[in-house]
This record gives sequence, structure tokens and C-alpha cells, in this order.
Amino acid sequence: MTVLQKQRHSQVAHLTSDDVERMGRELDAIRQRVLDSRGARDAAYIRRVIRVQRSLELGSRTVLLAGRWRPAWVLGTLGLAVAKSLDNMEIGHNVLHGQWDWMRDPRIHSATWDWDHASPPEQWKHAHNDTHHRFTNILGKDNDLGYGIMRVDEDQPWEPRHLAQPLWNLVNACIFEYGIAMYDIEFGEHLREKKGFTPELRQRVRTALAKVRKQVTKDYVVHPLLAGPGWRSTLTANLTANFVRNVWSHSVIMCGHFPEGVETFEMSALDEQETRGEWYLRQMLGSADISGSPLMHVMTGNLSHQIEHHLFPDLPSSRYAEIAVEVEQLFERYGLTYHSAPLPQQVASAWHKVLRLSLPNGWLEATNRRNVVPRLASLARTALRGAGPAAPQPAGA
Repeated sequence: MTVLQKQRHSQVAHLTSDDVERMGRELDAIRQRVLDSRGARDAAYIRRVIRVQRSLELGSRTVLLAGRWRPAWVLGTLGLAVAKSLDNMEIGHNVLHGQWDWMRDPRIHSATWDWDHASPPEQWKHAHNDTHHRFTNILGKDNDLGYGIMRVDEDQPWEPRHLAQPLWNLVNACIFEYGIAMYDIEFGEHLREKKGFTPELRQRVRTALAKVRKQVTKDYVVHPLLAGPGWRSTLTANLTANFVRNVWSHSVIMCGHFPEGVETFEMSALDEQETRGEWYLRQMLGSADISGSPLMHVMTGNLSHQIEHHLFPDLPSSRYAEIAVEVEQLFERYGLTYHSAPLPQQVASAWHKVLRLSLPNGWLEATNRRNVVPRLASLARTALRGAGPAAPQPAGA
């Protein structure tokens, strides 16, 4: 396993193969204990969340019928944004992971569930469950790492086009559900491997466009028409709620995968078959948590416990909080860093990394108020020439 981020001190150098496998067995024991204890309490939880989400959506759409009255529009739009976030995060994401398949309830099952999202469930499950969770943070294999559009590690060669990645990331946040639908189609893989517009790709595109058409028709045609004279208020409410949901889910996912200190890996991590312990270790190094209240955890789909989710993607999300204490203690026993911080701090850290990696290595660290103008001029000349990576400058240069 090769960590791409060049750090002064490796946090895994002290671990032996026996340490890693022993840690894997401890994590397996935690997982098995939760699997054995699933029952009525867990089933009641997800059914309650679904009832709350559907009631909130229905109530919000009812309030929006009076949307020409400004307070009603604000209340209805806020409620709709919360309902859409719950649908995508705590319900859709986790149901499609198969976390609730053990209930044998066809209404709450990964094989039958549909969600308020532009990405078709089957395509999302393949890209997310089969690819992202298997190849977590491995460059060239994990599409969720930078969404395929950003430089995400210092060892990736810097190119002038990377200067735009903060802008691309902002745009991606605003249209996040459509960004996910696009890379779930796996356009990038077909382009890299020069497969062309194969029948398989055509079918994926048709399936995705059908799902997008369904979402657009529901939010921007059917519901506004049902609102009658208040159609404009309903239309703008749906636009606003979708925007809020997109930015929120993008922020949560960025916090789980991209803050400073979260590791990325080379393809050589898969040159040999990973053991169970090595796979666990990669999940631990490649994820970060968000600390906060129980309400915040629910609104993030419990992806605020991203470390626990990546270790145990098939466990009920409602159980992550109770095992997080044990997982953090395990990190401490094995001398590993448990990345957890409040939401504002993690968001700032992730965006700092986006900005830092949009620039040549060392550029931010070497730039200060005294030299910022000439260094910006030099960077602009480099970008216009389309030159390769600039050599890191000593601090204070």
C-alpha cells in the first residue's frame, strides 16, 4: 500500500503485518456484533425516518400552495429542502447500500428503492457501492476522488487547467445530483480507455436521461401545474430546494473524503491482493468524520461518521454513532489519526485543499503579502505558456 501524499512522518510505518491483521479482526468483531443485534429497534428507526420525510415533503408542498405569501414560500421551501436532503442522505444512500435489506421488506430494499435524485439507482449502486467503496481513494480507480475533474494529490503533475478547479468544484456543488449522474455513466473511463460510444455506454446514457427527465418533469412541470396560480412560487421553491440539497450533500461528501490529512493511494495498492486488514486500513486512512449533534448526523445521512461508514458500509447508519467510540479507541491503540472536526472546520479544510492543489506544489506556502504580486504574475505567465509544473519555492521566497 503506497500513500501518495508525501508526509514527513508516516502514520503507518510503525505497524507490522500482524498489527494490521489483528486490527482487522477487531473490526470484524465490531461488525459482527452489530449484525447479530439488528432487530425491531433498527427497523422502527428507518420506518420512522421515512414517515417523517414523506410527511415533511407533503406538508411543505401544501404550504407552497400559498407560496405567493412570502413567509409561506420560505417555510415551504425550507421544509422541502430538508425533505429532499433526508430522502437522498439518510434514506436513499443507505437503503441503496443494502443496509436495510435484512428486513426483507420489499418497500425498503436496495433492489426496489427509487429516490428523488437524477442518478438511476442501478448506475449509482455500481459506481458507488461496487467501485468507490472497493477502490476508496485510489487514483485512477475511485471516481468519487475529486469527482474525476480535480487534482487531488501533490504527486499528480500540475497543469495550468488545474487553476480552474475551485470554480469547477463550486459549479459541481450547485448541480451536484447531475454531476453524480454524469460520472455514474462512466464517460471518463470510456474516454481514457478509448472505448468509444459503445452500445453499453449508449444504454447508460439513455437510462440516465430517462431518470433526469422524470426528475425535471416532476419538479418543474407537474408540481408547478398542480399549484395553479401560484406556479411561479412552486417552481422557484423547487429550484431553491434542489440547490440547497445539492450544496449540502456536496459539502458533507467533501468533508468525508477531502479534508487535509486524508490519504490517497497509488494503483500499486492493488498490485497484490489486499488482505481484509489492509482494506480496513485504507478505509481508515482515506476518510474523515464530522462532529456534531444527533440532528446533524441524521441530516448528513450519518455520513458525518464517514470513517465508520467506509469500514462498515452495510451496517444500519443509525448504529454508526454507537460504534464510533470503539473505532476511535482502536485508532488510538494502533497509533493512527482519527480525523474528526466540526462541519465548518472540515468544509474549510476541504476547500483549502481544493485551492492548494489547484496551484503548483508549495505555491501557497511560499507566497506572502510581500511577494504575492510578482508570484501571481509569474503564475499567469506559466499558465499562458501552458508549461509543466513549477518547482516548489522555499517559504518566504
